[in-house]
Amino acid sequence: MTTLIKGGNGFVPSVPLRIAVRGRGTDAMALLLTERGLVRGDADVVFHGRHAHPDGAVRLTRAEDGGDWLEIGLPAVGPDVARILVVGSTDRGALRDVPGLGVEAFAPDGTPVARYDVTDAAGETAMVLAELYRRAGGWKFRAVGQGWADGLEGLATDHGVHVAGAETPRAPAPQPPAPAVAPPAPVPAFAPPPAPAASGPGVPPPAPVPGFAPPPAAPAQVPGFAPPPAAPAPAPLTPAPFAPPAPVPPRSPAAPVPAAQAPYGAPAPVPPAPAAPVTPAQDDVWAYGPVFAPYVQTGRDNDVITVEGLPPGPVVVQLEVPDAGYTGLTVLDRRNKEQDDLVSSTEDHYFGRVLATVPAHGTLRFRLEAEGPWRVEVSPLASARRLTEQEGEFRGPDVLLHTGGVADLAIHYRGDDNLIVNVFELAGHDDHSALPDDENVVNEIGKRRETVPLTEGPLLVQFEMADGPWRARLKRVQPRSGPLFAGGAPANPWQAPAPADRGSWFPRGR
Repeated sequence: MTTLIKGGNGFVPSVPLRIAVRGRGTDAMALLLTERGLVRGDADVVFHGRHAHPDGAVRLTRAEDGGDWLEIGLPAVGPDVARILVVGSTDRGALRDVPGLGVEAFAPDGTPVARYDVTDAAGETAMVLAELYRRAGGWKFRAVGQGWADGLEGLATDHGVHVAGAETPRAPAPQPPAPAVAPPAPVPAFAPPPAPAASGPGVPPPAPVPGFAPPPAAPAQVPGFAPPPAAPAPAPLTPAPFAPPAPVPPRSPAAPVPAAQAPYGAPAPVPPAPAAPVTPAQDDVWAYGPVFAPYVQTGRDNDVITVEGLPPGPVVVQLEVPDAGYTGLTVLDRRNKEQDDLVSSTEDHYFGRVLATVPAHGTLRFRLEAEGPWRVEVSPLASARRLTEQEGEFRGPDVLLHTGGVADLAIHYRGDDNLIVNVFELAGHDDHSALPDDENVVNEIGKRRETVPLTEGPLLVQFEMADGPWRARLKRVQPRSGPLFAGGAPANPWQAPAPADRGSWFPRGR
């Protein structure tokens, strides 16, 4: 787990996260924002008067102990959403009076992945505790701690919510400069997160948050949203230049090195694939294999890489060598004997994602042959890109996930060497420590177009060899015939109930 100080950030797995808002008497809320930092409409505000976003990607629940939880399915968040704010508020004085104020994020298996304890709250009554934002094809978690003295009305107005009777947008409450002191001492880990409050027929809904009006049975005219002010188009992002790596401190099993600390440039030269549309009939929640925070190491020239404290099972290993001559990556066993050849390439700029299996003792070791600086990232299967009906651009070997029904996989390969594609069918395979036998579906040389039939997901599609650029997309996708992982995780653990009626949910004078 990464414990952050104010302003700190780090990558989190692109999986459904459960976020606990800590602090007695604190009410949670989420705002889904575009690149402009504004909501698109009132549905982009999730609070106790509207417990879920219409697309089911964000849901608010209240646990039996009274704490609030935000369940955020990152793979299901729409492509127009650039940031998700995690907000805490109180109507019992000021936030400085709230004991234990903070926020903590958990992976689906209960593993804590990020935490922020607020230590400098003042007289404000509402605060953006943290935010999730897109970066380099994934998601990062930032500790924010920005408060608003005029409460939720000011916070909401500043993010494009039209509050009836509100005046011009208010500026955030001024914050005293943070003293130049060392980070706070580590706080003992919380116990595993409690189960969210039950919901459904026969179960009373959670108590409404004080200060919010519950939606009326026959809602009146919905308050309009002020049109967002015109803003110049953002300048295109330029990847950071490749920098010589700095020494990486040793990693202990209890303190994994977060991806955000790697002194390398952009993590991947491949642009992120557009997010696939999500509907209640077909979800893409991935529940196979363990989830953990990504491990990143950088270095230069030939080296031996050791990653300790990983859960046993298949993982994705991403390697980039910008100034490559020959690049080789081999798994070593406990006797330092070469076991599996993962990479053997003469590409001038090598980039690829390959599969490796963490043994039962939880230590993965590689022998890397490289010329110049390099970057290695080890991440869970759940972080791999999804295949969708929107064509994705790729380069080099890769690992992709298919979660829908029967479909055809269209491939356009533009390299000159061997193209090898394997498929792993995971339906009914309950052993997460090892993959089932694969089926080789493509083994050809040179530029070509291929269409491969895929069975119903969950499937792991491995492009074992694919030097050069290529494209892939799904065609003729059929609806799923059942849950994604029968007998395992539910088809969509964050599936939200039907949204509440929309009405005058944000009263004046909070």
